[in-house]
Amino acid sequence: MGQSWCFIGLLLAYASGKKLWDVPVSQAQQHSTGKLHWEPQCQYQLRHLQDSARISALLPPRLEGHWISTGCEVRPGPEFLTRSYQFYSNRLFKAYQFYYWDPSCHNPSHSLVIKGKLRLRQASWITRGATEADCHLHKVGIVFHSQRAMQEISARINQTSGGDCSGFFPPGRSWAPGVLYEVLSAKEGRDCTTALGFAMHELSLVRVEKHYEPLLQTQPSGSRTVEELYLGDIHTKWSERLHYRPTGYQRPLQSAVHHVHPCPACGIIYRSDEHHPPILPAKAELPMQLSGRWVSAHCEVRPAVLFLTRYFIFHGTNRTWEGYYYHYSDPLCKQPTFTIYASGHYTKGIPSSIVRGGTELAFKVTCARVTAMDQVTVTMLNSSEPETCGETGFWSAGMEQDITLTNGCLALGIKLPHTEYELFKMEQDMKDRSLLFIGERPTDGSSPDRPEKRPTSYQAPLIQCAGATGVFSKHISPRYLGKEDNNGNEALKPLPMAFLLSLMAMQFLRWD
Repeated sequence: MGQSWCFIGLLLAYASGKKLWDVPVSQAQQHSTGKLHWEPQCQYQLRHLQDSARISALLPPRLEGHWISTGCEVRPGPEFLTRSYQFYSNRLFKAYQFYYWDPSCHNPSHSLVIKGKLRLRQASWITRGATEADCHLHKVGIVFHSQRAMQEISARINQTSGGDCSGFFPPGRSWAPGVLYEVLSAKEGRDCTTALGFAMHELSLVRVEKHYEPLLQTQPSGSRTVEELYLGDIHTKWSERLHYRPTGYQRPLQSAVHHVHPCPACGIIYRSDEHHPPILPAKAELPMQLSGRWVSAHCEVRPAVLFLTRYFIFHGTNRTWEGYYYHYSDPLCKQPTFTIYASGHYTKGIPSSIVRGGTELAFKVTCARVTAMDQVTVTMLNSSEPETCGETGFWSAGMEQDITLTNGCLALGIKLPHTEYELFKMEQDMKDRSLLFIGERPTDGSSPDRPEKRPTSYQAPLIQCAGATGVFSKHISPRYLGKEDNNGNEALKPLPMAFLLSLMAMQFLRWD
């Protein structure tokens, strides 16, 4: 028993600020990833997402330089493409968009070369952390990489375009490799890009982030800088994309100089042009093995100004699932607003006939709980109509409420029970991590609650943080960071002694 009290004394001394346990920190520890030995990988990943010391946003953004895709991208439609954008100090830019027939970006269809001018304006009033910009296009040219591509695209242009575009491609014209056809010219007042679903509205919303990526253990201590360029999202509905003003982002481009390592696709895309499109290595389609735990790799942004991180648990034996959606008010996911827990079951997946490489599933949501994390959300939920969102008037910060009995939460747009028709895809990155891509949410904020609304593109990927047998007792609450309320007071911050007390209890059980 004396040994127990000695241990408790040391704990209390440490908690009260004594220096009994202070030891010199080695250089290796100073540059470590910050993962604690006892900490499960999923918990570490969620905590690490809120470590904004690793991320800095440049305002106003510095765009000068060369920015490239780090792999094959999927846009609604679906469209498979890679991008290579060059911005100059005089505000001019030259952008390449390379389109493909396949989800590996191995078989090119056509390339667009886009020239214009970009003027940065002010910080966005809608999307926090973004900068608004005006884009003026000077020229857009197209190069076909096969006879098939020329026939299909020229037919669309001839059928849907008017004026100077109706006879732009005479029927029967044979494909000529390397020939550049001008489909937009500001000087001549001609624009034949409508049939392509082409617009550069993505340049109207800009954000640049700088990340500090820890070096591998085999390398000297320190970090590597990674710079990412976030451009506006593409509307999920084809008919809306030509005049849509983005409020979210698409998959970021990375600096050709400061990008992730390893990145085999980066060099291939960097050296390409409209006559020599990047041809990425063909990828084998991985089987859909959902069992396990998956977590966001970054703070995510959705249209309509939603910042969130996601954590999913899939139980393959009975096809049930659990999901945690942590919502925030800032682009670094540091200021929590509310958390949603949902659960239900899902169907067996079948290969998609629309999006090659994708798997179609249906998810049934049967239960949900909500935790308000700030006073604004508490006030909103307490002001909701009775019996539309838990117990109205009983919401308080940090307290979870079950919303299943009220068939969801009208104020948050949650309806129960609920079925969503989803699109999934699995990949492996260059670090041999398993990635899970889940279908992109409709831009208009609705739900894919009908088969015809099933996504044709993907959100940012989730990383597998534990297999089917991983140990994870409960979800992580963002409260541990000790946020401040509107008055500057710390809110929802647990006592730092909580973990120490649990250790003390364990010691009593073990030693007595």
